[in-house]
Amino acid sequence: MSTDVRPSDVRLGADGRARCAWVGDDAEYARYHDEEWGFPLHGDRALFEKMSLEGFQAGLSWITILRKRPRFREVFAGFEPEAVAAFGDDDVARLMTDAGIIRNRAKIEATISNARLVLALEPGELDAFMWSFAPASHGRPATLAEVPAMTPEAAAMSKALRKRGFRFVGPTTMYALMQSAGMVDDHVDGCWRSLTRDV
Repeated sequence: MSTDVRPSDVRLGADGRARCAWVGDDAEYARYHDEEWGFPLHGDRALFEKMSLEGFQAGLSWITILRKRPRFREVFAGFEPEAVAAFGDDDVARLMTDAGIIRNRAKIEATISNARLVLALEPGELDAFMWSFAPASHGRPATLAEVPAMTPEAAAMSKALRKRGFRFVGPTTMYALMQSAGMVDDHVDGCWRSLTRDV
């Protein structure tokens, strides 16, 4: 682990914990950073939700999605693939009028289409497929500047998902998923989470 940690790469919270600086002062972001981001996430439903929300996030900040996540879960039937796969034109119209989510028709329709692809898989297949792209090793970034926007593994995952018909699964989006789902751990040196993961 590097000891050359710049203050700009970590931020000391009111609770005395040093976190990755991207958290800022937002309490919900801090909770997400501490309790979710970088923890291994498994399960077809959970990964379908993660894929969907990362797709909605494209072009936006993650905190926007995080704040809207409860409503997303409510209107997308908890991201149960079987339920979302049954959505039709009336559901798309309903979602397009819901100010509690990101009202992007292409992303809404892609989520429904992706759910149908997940439903066609065997139970556990999506989980195994996505985790097959997790790198065997991944060096911890010493600084935020060392955190990549994408990796060859994320590009390979994106290509494989697109080949299967999935949409809004670009390489950058898939790397964000890999980070949040714990397929890689990009908590920087000096972050309290990096210290607990390295012991």
